[in-house]
Amino acid sequence: MTDKPLPKREELELGKVLSALSDENRRRVVLTLLQEPIGTERTCVSFELPVTKATSTFHFRVLREAGLTYDLSYGNRKGVSLRRDDIEARFPGLLAALAGAR
Repeated sequence: MTDKPLPKREELELGKVLSALSDENRRRVVLTLLQEPIGTERTCVSFELPVTKATSTFHFRVLREAGLTYDLSYGNRKGVSLRRDDIEARFPGLLAALAGAR
């Protein structure tokens, strides 16, 4: 099975973004990346999600397919980066609202 291509900025859908953010673990990833400097890249294991490796992989795929993150490949490990500019351009204020809703 092939991964779906990363949606372009104009293809980001609010329903998919909100659905991705409805899960506590996925929100945790986004909120953690929001606290980092713009452009920060982190490996997936650095988030220490309290789930199995397979479930963690699923969560990161949902975030990518919704357009919230970029996947980064480091050979035998994966990383992510927040698509902050694209999200803010498409849905102004969403990330600030998410950060404020903690």
